[in-house]
Amino acid sequence: MRHPSRLSGGLRATRFYAARVGASQLSASRLGAALVGAACLIVSTLVSAQSGAASNAQSYPNRPIRLLLGFAPGGGSDIVARLVARPLGERLGQNVIVENKPGAGGNIAADQAAKATPDGYTLVLLPSGHASNAAMKKSLPFKPVDDYAWISTVTTYPLALVVAPDSPIQSFGDFITKARAAPNTLTYSSVGVGTAMHLVGEWILSEANITAVHVPFKGGTAPLGELLAGRVNVMIDTMTSTATLLKEQRVRALAVTAPKGGSPIAGVPTVADTLPNVVFESWLGIAAPAGTPPEIVAKLNDALRAVLAQPDIRQRLTDWGGSPQASTPAEFRGRVERDIASLQGVMRERKIEQE
Repeated sequence: MRHPSRLSGGLRATRFYAARVGASQLSASRLGAALVGAACLIVSTLVSAQSGAASNAQSYPNRPIRLLLGFAPGGGSDIVARLVARPLGERLGQNVIVENKPGAGGNIAADQAAKATPDGYTLVLLPSGHASNAAMKKSLPFKPVDDYAWISTVTTYPLALVVAPDSPIQSFGDFITKARAAPNTLTYSSVGVGTAMHLVGEWILSEANITAVHVPFKGGTAPLGELLAGRVNVMIDTMTSTATLLKEQRVRALAVTAPKGGSPIAGVPTVADTLPNVVFESWLGIAAPAGTPPEIVAKLNDALRAVLAQPDIRQRLTDWGGSPQASTPAEFRGRVERDIASLQGVMRERKIEQE
């Protein structure tokens, strides 16, 4: 890694020698020797800086690591953060401390992480909402892709389309048939305008060439209450949020947005079985500030992969409706880029304006 002050010092030395040579009319050979000496100083500085960076990476970590999270304690993301933080710290030999920074749909934590020193001691657990925020917002205080060193995904989970147990909508195909027969009569809920649930809902309507009314909420239990009261026909939410409801038979699943044939719920189809283009999996993954040394990124990736290979961790993530899924940094970055592009395409198709 270059050290700007030392490099500039080497260049000043070059100019100094050249000025001295000009003033005293030294021979060309002495001028060459002076320039070679200055160049050696620059090379020595670069080697020293690189050696220092390598040494820091080898000794990493030597103090606790912060794992920022953009949501309040107790939610699904918080549970996953704390589930992986302890064993990750054990693998690295230092505590990994979860710090909740709720607000702005996760953007407060994302912004703090993007602006943190890229030394591996500040990480962030980002949700797939990071991609929908990037698609929906006209401007953000950070670059959604380029401001991060992507470490690995932790878990993926599809969205689920569910209805009340006594709903007359018997299947996903039935939902499409009823919506086509009575345009703009059926309703579907999400946890807010511009969220993945909203945009995937619109994606489904577009691919099926049907219309329905979007009913946004601000999270909490309101969507479920309205669904069970019959005032909303379909609720779209993550599997982590609906897994317990499904086990308790408080809701009934129509379909999930996993890849075709990949439904995590026995007997429940994927949306892609009917609409092949509609595949969307929510995710949680760990990133660091851009510029974090590659050696540290690799060490974090290796440690996280080992954590996600632990049977107890895998079982816990599966119990919450997810699928444990480690990735390479490049695979994680590619997923984020594809999700942003897909959701932006939905917005253009459905004429949804950015906020």
